[in-house]
Amino acid sequence: MDGKSKMSNVSGAIFFILGFFFLRAAECRTPANGGTVKYSALSCRKHSALLTDFGAVGDGKTSNTKAFKAAIHHLSQSASDGGAQLIVPPGKWLTGSFNLTSHFTLFLHKDAVILATQDESEWPLVPALPSYGRGRDAPGGRFSSLISGTNLTDVVITGNNGTIDGQGASWWKKFKAGQLNKTRPYMIEIMYSNKIQISNLTLVNSPSWFVHPTYSSNITIHGLTILAPIDSPNTDGINPDSCSQTRIEDCFIVSGDDCIAVKSGWDQYGIKVGIPTEHLVIRRLTCISPDSATIALGSEMSGGIRDVRAEDITALSTQSSVRIKTAQGRGGYVKDIFVRRMTLKTMKYVFWMTGSYGSHPDPGFDPKALPLIQNINYKQVEAENVTYSARLEGIPNDHFKGICISNVTITLTEKPKKLQWNCTDIAGVTSNVTPKACDLLPESKEVIDCPFPEDRLPIEDVKLVTCSASLPFF
Repeated sequence: MDGKSKMSNVSGAIFFILGFFFLRAAECRTPANGGTVKYSALSCRKHSALLTDFGAVGDGKTSNTKAFKAAIHHLSQSASDGGAQLIVPPGKWLTGSFNLTSHFTLFLHKDAVILATQDESEWPLVPALPSYGRGRDAPGGRFSSLISGTNLTDVVITGNNGTIDGQGASWWKKFKAGQLNKTRPYMIEIMYSNKIQISNLTLVNSPSWFVHPTYSSNITIHGLTILAPIDSPNTDGINPDSCSQTRIEDCFIVSGDDCIAVKSGWDQYGIKVGIPTEHLVIRRLTCISPDSATIALGSEMSGGIRDVRAEDITALSTQSSVRIKTAQGRGGYVKDIFVRRMTLKTMKYVFWMTGSYGSHPDPGFDPKALPLIQNINYKQVEAENVTYSARLEGIPNDHFKGICISNVTITLTEKPKKLQWNCTDIAGVTSNVTPKACDLLPESKEVIDCPFPEDRLPIEDVKLVTCSASLPFF
């Protein structure tokens, strides 16, 4: 497919699905003339304030970093007295990095836009993550994320479809030109925290990753619309990293990189920290990413990834569905992965596993640290306009094993590749798969249905309550 046709197909898919999401967003919007809006959250707050109470100016030009910091500092004093919410009213609120506090809600009005400043002086430097050993873009530290939080409990970032705009174009340009010696900021990063909700927002143009919970637990993410140009570098949508009990539901992502990337640290640093990502649920995800994966497992997976449950996944004009990325030197494991009910249209690969994803943080990695890849299960997949059915490449003397693929129908593009299943150093079984799989994944003699857990994770039973935010009349 030539570049013009590729862009046409992607644009058509985006406009079709955005129509649905805009209709859905309209259902929770409130009139622009103020009043009270209802929203769902982990916790409601006793205290409330407007950003304008702290001198903020929503003209898109005035820096409001001091206002955000002052507001959050003031409201943090209510943490032990029922908590507090900060309401961002209509306007364009330019700001640099700021940190959240516990028992706190950041609520964006539907006509509110938080704009990330392009002034690097308003992005303080922070150390590299201990499980990475360096910044992801460059050795050394990182620019702090736009919205950050560390060692927090009970934090909600939500709205009635308000917008956070990372204004990432200048960062992408500098990155591509090799002009940055520090790692670009993420949009939202929450570290060492518990009971986190990020929901009902539109996130656009992050400088790098959009949503990055790390070393955290009990995370609820739902109703996000995440948009970045398909050629923007490293604009992963949602990256749970060394997290447990995470639920991601009802998100629509257009990205220049993986829509969701599950991580747990990089080589020797991730092995040393040893915090896995586990007990992760992904439901009703829609992804458009022509050069990356719908869901990636890795490549930074050295702390381990296990018990991932993904279902009701839609991908359009995307490079691959679920991709496992690892290499010698990673160590760790990817195991107990369960995926069902995927609908895929215009894909390069349906199934992709890579055992030679060779980027390393520094020469100190151990090439003898081999990853364990096992118990990988896919079923109930419908794919059309596909170039390759599968590219499954394990590691010599470290085979990917326990692969199960069942009830899969793949319709090929008009000019498919002759070799549909490219398999090396893997082992498993298939059942009712079209086109027929490779010899390393033989057809089962008996009809089988690859497993999917029937139990429920604790994060699935977390209930949200109805809260309210009083908005002024505009």
